[in-house]
Amino acid sequence: MSLTNAPTETDRALALFVKLMRAQRAVLAAVEPSILATGLTVTQFGVLEALLHKGPLSHGELQRKVLTSPANLTDVIDKLERRGLVVRCRAEHDARRVGVSLTHAGRALIAGAFSTHAAAMLTAMAPLSADEQDHLAWLLRKLGLALEARAPR
Repeated sequence: MSLTNAPTETDRALALFVKLMRAQRAVLAAVEPSILATGLTVTQFGVLEALLHKGPLSHGELQRKVLTSPANLTDVIDKLERRGLVVRCRAEHDARRVGVSLTHAGRALIAGAFSTHAAAMLTAMAPLSADEQDHLAWLLRKLGLALEARAPR
């Protein structure tokens, strides 16, 4: 902190980062039990949830949706495929593109688990009013888009 006791831009940014990380951990701790109860990891659940709501997706599309590395995503999909929850298939128009889709078992698992997870999310977000949730969503999107625009390609 500066000598005037007023926070500097750096102090403010650092404090905001800590608050953001603590909030992220608190939200995850609140909803993780509903995910782990399915026998899935958070990333596996994220892949199945993305496929449930978006339909078949490529590895690249899934990577952007679940925010994981390409190597980890491959491992996650391998494990889900071994459990019979997803299948990979090559695109007819481009053999280099591999799509991932839910199996009947995968759809049944994630569709059943999602309502419990959604209820946990609702409870986790309850301390904020609807207007506060909307405002926070807007601020987080603004921050994320600005940082993505600056990121090297």
